[in-house]
Amino acid sequence: MRSLAEFIMRGRMQATLVVAGSAALPLLFWLSAAAGSLVVLRRGLSDAAGVLAWAALPAVAWWYFGDPRVLMVLGGSLALAVVLRSQASWRWVLLGSVVLGLVYAWVLGIAFGEPIRALADELRKVLPGALSEAYQQLSADEQERLGALLAPVLTGLLAALMQIVTLLCLMLGRYWQAALYNPGGFGHEFRALRFTPLVASGLLLCMLLGPSLGVGVAVLTPLCSVPLVFAALALMHGLVEQKRLGRFWLVGLYVGLLLFMQLIYPFLVVVALVDSLFDFRGRAPRKPGAGPADGEG
Repeated sequence: MRSLAEFIMRGRMQATLVVAGSAALPLLFWLSAAAGSLVVLRRGLSDAAGVLAWAALPAVAWWYFGDPRVLMVLGGSLALAVVLRSQASWRWVLLGSVVLGLVYAWVLGIAFGEPIRALADELRKVLPGALSEAYQQLSADEQERLGALLAPVLTGLLAALMQIVTLLCLMLGRYWQAALYNPGGFGHEFRALRFTPLVASGLLLCMLLGPSLGVGVAVLTPLCSVPLVFAALALMHGLVEQKRLGRFWLVGLYVGLLLFMQLIYPFLVVVALVDSLFDFRGRAPRKPGAGPADGEG
């Protein structure tokens, strides 16, 4: 990966080859977004404009043929890279990703509105069997409202997935930049990520109150959970580094997240909320020893 980053930063032609070429190839749009983020973070948006213009051509072509995801992730990663370069704060990046997620939800609703509504209709048919007695206890208006929430929530889930992919692409670009010019810088930034109680409470309120404020606002529930999950992951990385624990604990965390996402994902949201109040990294004693633990730098 480092050699690829070095190749990208070797010159404008090499950067254009990777950014535009990856955008043109199926399933490599994430590499295009990460490489574009690296160029923006290092050189700024104005100097990178020529490279990004060439990358936009295949992304627009993909949208023309019915797949807007390439342009969405590429454009979103670059927008967040500009925020990170100007603010030097992952908190602002994660909060900006919520706004970006709303844009994603709007685009997905236009591009894939019909398939999403068809899936929501199928889910509405299986709700009585899935919820059994709980569904029967709901009034007719409540059942209708629950069914109406399915399409926005599905749209929000898809937008949140794109939001996560965008953030991961930006993080890869920032990791490359740190590996080339500031070794260990990305690890230090990420481990320090923590929301204030006010911001964390605001995200929680948006998650809980979004569905009750209106059908269209229900997309906020999955979108506002993403920053909290990333903050919880940063907490885990920070504690592993402070306690001088092995990489095994982080591997177990991510494997468990993939296998038991429906359980661990909401648990991470709660962990981020509690950490915003008690600051576990500030309270935890650091074990003696210098340097990062097991590649965590």
